[in-house]
Amino acid sequence: MASGGTEAFPDLGKHCQHSDCHQLDFLPFTCQGCQKVFCLEHRSFKSHACKNSDHNSRKVVVCETCSMSIETTGYVGQEEEAILEKHLKSGNCDPTKKKKPVCPVKRCKEVLTFSNTSTCKTCHIKVCLKHRFPADHACSRGVSASSSSSVADSGWKNRFLAALGLRAGQNCAKTGSSRSTSPPSTPSVKAY
Repeated sequence: MASGGTEAFPDLGKHCQHSDCHQLDFLPFTCQGCQKVFCLEHRSFKSHACKNSDHNSRKVVVCETCSMSIETTGYVGQEEEAILEKHLKSGNCDPTKKKKPVCPVKRCKEVLTFSNTSTCKTCHIKVCLKHRFPADHACSRGVSASSSSSVADSGWKNRFLAALGLRAGQNCAKTGSSRSTSPPSTPSVKAY
């Protein structure tokens, strides 16, 4: 019943071979496992209950010691435990491969790689990009560094105001000085 088409175009499209469907589909799908033709709705292995769903699939088992994946596709009669035991005895199992650096921030499980690692400039700890700012990773020197930076910022602001005051002929850096009542001859910029 896979043949299809219309009266005018008998070779155009095919009928879905699902037992409950038989819909004429102009873009049919051929199953890789059972080689039957299906419509868009029934094309997956699960939707048409394909018996050969693992036809081209690969199966692997992961060694808990070294985190290496071992393919079990070719070993039909053997169990996973026997394959893992064979891997342990082969000498390819290296426990040092399992330890991968992880972000040290509490509850963060991001594995640190070349492209997602950032080193904090204040505490020199390697963290993931999500926690790269000192406030995000509870930087040990973050509090003292932020307070010293605020003092440095206020010093910079004072120097700026002093330079601006000298340029306009006034000393803006002094807070207690009285201003002259006459307007300046050149327009000046107010600094707050």
